[in-house]
Amino acid sequence: MDQTVDVGSDLKRALRGLAASVVIVATADESGKRYAMAATAVTPVSMDPPSMLMCVNRNASSHPVLFTGTDFSLNVLAADQMDVAKLCGGAAKGDERFAAGGWTLADNGIPYLADAQAVIHCTQRERFSYGSHDIFIGDVHRVILARDIDPMLYVDGQFRRIGAIL
Repeated sequence: MDQTVDVGSDLKRALRGLAASVVIVATADESGKRYAMAATAVTPVSMDPPSMLMCVNRNASSHPVLFTGTDFSLNVLAADQMDVAKLCGGAAKGDERFAAGGWTLADNGIPYLADAQAVIHCTQRERFSYGSHDIFIGDVHRVILARDIDPMLYVDGQFRRIGAIL
């Protein structure tokens, strides 16, 4: 009997169990127009040099701006920042995504969420294409630790927070 295996569907189901912190990727174009999107495909690359990696779908509204090589901020949301997560996760478009939270601009014009749990400012260094996404690597040039560690997590299609310590 010939069984067709749908690896893509199986992978999506498997990844529903991979808890990840919710991060808002923010950037701006040359005119100062701001862009923000929620992401969970964000991870450190190296501590020497300090660097971060993020994967962005080419259909994302911020992709064309990031593709130009602009810098970006990675804003790690705290568990009580659901309003920001929802706006940047698709409930709003364009500048409406900045309607919640304490957004401000860094010296280089890149927006960041001053009341995030943590903010990682990156200078874009590399970009690679793979499948439907581009992989962006940024060198970390500044980190702001603004709150106690209580991250918003995304797992099994829902926002959660960390439970008891095991």
